[in-house]
Amino acid sequence: MKDDKQQRLEVEQLKQREDVKRALKQTAGSKEEGTPPVKARHKIFIGSYALILVGLGGVYYLLRLRFFGFAARYVPLIQRLTLGAMALVLVLAAAKVIDAYVIGRLDDEVTQYNLKRVLRLITGLVLCFIIVSILFANWYTAIVSLGLVSLILGFALQTPITSFIGWIYILVRSPYRVGDRIKVGDATGDVIDVSYLDTTLWEFGGQYLSTDHPSGRVIKFPNANILSEPVYNYSWPLFPYIWNEIKFQIAYQSDLEFVAQTMREVAEEELGEAMIERIRTFRELLAQTPVDQLEVQEHPVVVFRVSESTWLEAIVRYLVVPREAGRVKTRVLRKLLARLNAEPDKVMFPKGDAR
Repeated sequence: MKDDKQQRLEVEQLKQREDVKRALKQTAGSKEEGTPPVKARHKIFIGSYALILVGLGGVYYLLRLRFFGFAARYVPLIQRLTLGAMALVLVLAAAKVIDAYVIGRLDDEVTQYNLKRVLRLITGLVLCFIIVSILFANWYTAIVSLGLVSLILGFALQTPITSFIGWIYILVRSPYRVGDRIKVGDATGDVIDVSYLDTTLWEFGGQYLSTDHPSGRVIKFPNANILSEPVYNYSWPLFPYIWNEIKFQIAYQSDLEFVAQTMREVAEEELGEAMIERIRTFRELLAQTPVDQLEVQEHPVVVFRVSESTWLEAIVRYLVVPREAGRVKTRVLRKLLARLNAEPDKVMFPKGDAR
């Protein structure tokens, strides 16, 4: 029977292969296990729209037959309103059909989220166009009025317009997506929403914490920021890992070979085959770039560096999933201290430090 560590490794490898496959496709294809069924509430909405559309069509037909002869002078206005209502219902029904039968069957949740945002925007613009068509029979007057309003709003809403352009940039270039862990300027957190004008992060770390644990605060910043600020993404789908380090200060008289071997063994015991799989993925990516892949090693690396004080710094470097960096570091640190403190003749720490 497989132990828990082996099972976790297999689950992580499977998830990694799926992430790489999805990222390489760059589009949401059909699911291999079959497309999900359309939700019942979507069917109810579509059916309701169809009934309303039939009812409005009946009213319009009766108006054409002069059925309401007692209100002949209001018939043209009622006809225009009925046609407008039919157009509104038709647009809403079409949007719901696209949402349920096209977007809802994609296998990438992030792609679904973005396409739904785009669909809502297009639907809103079309609905506004129809309403303006109903209210303004004279198109020339409507166009002039809208032109003046747009000119005034263009000066008054420069920042929101720039943020909207930033939202389009996010959709097209994908510097980050919902679920990614990012840093933009001083804002660091997990992306929980990307609206038309701003992005919302669930902060981790922050001024009250020294670790990468969620702080409990929510950060909002305008999308315009990504047009002028560098974006650090910790969750790139092709390689969603970061290098992490643990360092100790030891005396020059310590057995450096023993320290290096111990730190390397402890890190390998904790990470197992997972790090080797990650490095293989990374090397496949580097093979497509001019980067020298000989510098990327499959196992944890231990280096020694001269400290500013009179001690040496022993550093072990390894790969880790960003959201697990704190937990992994804690486990490795405990094991390292236990192993190194068990050999005081070979490992000498500064006085009063980890003794």
